[in-house]
Amino acid sequence: MNVIETSGLGKRYGRTWALKDAALAIPASYVVALVGPNGAGKTTLLHMSVGLTTPTTGRITVVGSETAGSPAALDQIAFVAQDAPLYKNLSTADMLHLTRNLNRRWDQQRAEARLKELNIPLDRKVGRLSGGQQAQLALTLALARRPSHVIADLERVADYLIVLSRGQVQVAGEVEELMAVHSMLTGPAAAADDVTERLAVVHARRAGTVAHLLVRNGPDPAPPGWEASPVSLEELVLAYLREPGATALPGPRPRATQDSGIRA
Repeated sequence: MNVIETSGLGKRYGRTWALKDAALAIPASYVVALVGPNGAGKTTLLHMSVGLTTPTTGRITVVGSETAGSPAALDQIAFVAQDAPLYKNLSTADMLHLTRNLNRRWDQQRAEARLKELNIPLDRKVGRLSGGQQAQLALTLALARRPSHVIADLERVADYLIVLSRGQVQVAGEVEELMAVHSMLTGPAAAADDVTERLAVVHARRAGTVAHLLVRNGPDPAPPGWEASPVSLEELVLAYLREPGATALPGPRPRATQDSGIRA
């Protein structure tokens, strides 16, 4: 039995798609981590799962084949929502300052470095950032607090992962299988373009003469001159949050699921 199953699921507000073309089959008896920055579509997906929001396109069923929001479905589901808005009249720098003062642990250097990498200006008001930039700012604020439960502890808690970003499913599947089919290649930056053309590269990062490529279904052994190493769950999640291009692994044999918002 699948606890949540969707096909072509989407929700549009005006011209903006909060969630688009989502295809998921979340099996029962898994602890499911639904990960993504603010604005990624997580709340929209959960709201549609309990009937609080009506889909614009596609369909969604829960706990087997029950219609989301129906009395039969709601008898088997509990839902707790959470909201953490950005303040759109503040600048990016002001958001960092505010969040730093509200938290005992804060890594300003990590926050500024990540925003620089993403080309998000510190002096621009949050409301003038693009939707994707706002989502990345929200994720940066969470990571700069260094709360290990944000990503690092997922590997100990969850055995099924869904990453949402830009309103779309970026990756979904069993954690063990996702980790098994991804690897990190480290090698000469001068040869990175050739490797990128031949492999499914999720995210590429270059540091001087060295390139780090997170690849899916990478070769074994690694290409000549390159070293392959396992990826951490944090590397995997952050890579898919940075890059578009979804890949949903085949669902495991059906086995109620638990995540931060739904209990079945």
